[in-house]
Amino acid sequence: MRKNSSFKILLVLIIFIALVSNIFLYKNNKSKYKEIPYKLFLEHIEQDLVQEVELKDRSRLKGKLKNGDLFITDNPRREDFKEYLLLHNVEVIEDKNVVPAQIITIMLLLIGVGILAYFTNKNYSKQAEKEMALMSKIDMESSTNGKITFEDVAGNEEAKESLKELVDFIQNPEIYSKYGARLPRGVLLYGPPGTGKTLLAKALAGEANVPFYPVSGSDFIQVYAGLGASRIRELFKKAKEDGKSVIFIDEIDALGKKRKGNNSNSSEEGDRTLNALLTEMSGFKGNEGIIVIAATNRIDTLDEALLRPGRFDRQIEIGLPDVNARYSILKLHSKNKPISQEVDLKKLALETVYFSGAKLENLMNESAIIAARNKDKNIDNKHINKAYYKILVGDEKKDRESISLEDKKITAYHEAGHALIAKKISKNSRITKVSIIPSTKGMGGFSLNIPKDKMYQTKIDIINNIKIALGGRAAEEIIFGKDNITTGASSDLQKATEMTLALLGSYGMDEELGLVNYDIVLNNGLNTDISLTERTREMLDDFYHDTLEILIENKMYLEGIAKGLLEKETLNEEEINEIFAI
Repeated sequence: MRKNSSFKILLVLIIFIALVSNIFLYKNNKSKYKEIPYKLFLEHIEQDLVQEVELKDRSRLKGKLKNGDLFITDNPRREDFKEYLLLHNVEVIEDKNVVPAQIITIMLLLIGVGILAYFTNKNYSKQAEKEMALMSKIDMESSTNGKITFEDVAGNEEAKESLKELVDFIQNPEIYSKYGARLPRGVLLYGPPGTGKTLLAKALAGEANVPFYPVSGSDFIQVYAGLGASRIRELFKKAKEDGKSVIFIDEIDALGKKRKGNNSNSSEEGDRTLNALLTEMSGFKGNEGIIVIAATNRIDTLDEALLRPGRFDRQIEIGLPDVNARYSILKLHSKNKPISQEVDLKKLALETVYFSGAKLENLMNESAIIAARNKDKNIDNKHINKAYYKILVGDEKKDRESISLEDKKITAYHEAGHALIAKKISKNSRITKVSIIPSTKGMGGFSLNIPKDKMYQTKIDIINNIKIALGGRAAEEIIFGKDNITTGASSDLQKATEMTLALLGSYGMDEELGLVNYDIVLNNGLNTDISLTERTREMLDDFYHDTLEILIENKMYLEGIAKGLLEKETLNEEEINEIFAI
């Protein structure tokens, strides 16, 4: 090993010396030649001072005077120029040989590069062999060590019920065989990140008391031809050796994206790997007790061959938890934590709308960290509140002395605009906090409104959210004028545009554009008579005009909220309600 390393160092040194030598020869050779005007060159010829000229098809020519001086000048490229030189007794050199030093340097360089390329290719092959060897080291999580069961999963009751019957399938497949029932070969769990898809898969394996093979879709995306497919086959081979087991493929969309025939974006190696997965899933024997669970956030991108019966027979949506599920999750993650009696988890569940299970777990963990850092006896409301806003907007910046009063004023009216619009048009939402304190997530301030727990959003809900997003920019225009609006509304405009496009193009909520889903239209490269972009701009302009009118009609409250923010930097729900009660 040491000998090989020494050789590589020597090789690199040879190439380096060759390059340096070549550069040195080039610069040394170039520095010998003195630049002279073409007119002076002609005078030297007429005076019989020129000994030789190197004549080539280039813009410049080199030569040598009879006193030994080397020169360089412009090349006229005349057809009779060679004849002219010869008539004046000038030796013409048209094909000058390369000096031996240059030949040696070039040869060293070529030999060095060739040897380096050889060893690079050799190492590439060794790496491929190493990757192939790693296939036999696919990790298996024991179902007995730190076993996770359905009791460790809060919420997702419907998903748990669907998976519980699979436990009996795995443990007693022969019972179902008598009835001609086939064990579902695959279960696809889909939904937003952090909703507990991986945890449910572990719980299934834990309940069934069988080995658990967790892999990621990206583990099978390899640069070496055939390696991904080989890893698939090796994974299923190991699972079959255990007889009964659970294979969990996370982020299967990395592996199982839709195949589009001759599409240039498609990968031949990716198709080969996907085909291997499809073959293995179809190749199970009747009821051998192996089940494949996959998880994805993008079910719409998966190949149809994966979703057909016989592959992923069951497709279960794992959505964001409702208020009852959030309460259960909070109780679960409050176990073994010194929670103060003043903490109302039911109230906290109401205030954590759109929080995933992972985010709720993070909330309780951050609360515990804050309490431990402060060396407090229990975790109380102040710790939870601090963790809550830390997760949503980040930590407050400590150094705020550099922020000018003018910037604070702009931020105050901007956030007041958001809060006022939310208060006036969204009756079911609560404005729990408004702040002009910058955060570590890059926010200059924030206005936090908590919507009502709902299964669906109406058209009015979406429009109201768009107007709330536009409230900050509208407030800046009213107070400071059109020419003094700032860049602070950049993220607000992004959100407003996304929501308007969704309203028009995804949900079919516009009479002019109709019920067409433009996601499908645009993905298929179809042209449309009506410009979606133009319609989006028109609607945003209308929403912005409405927002301006609301703020102008309620300017008194706008001033009140902004004044309160400039005095206190932060206003809570009670203080905001007091302003509107005046």
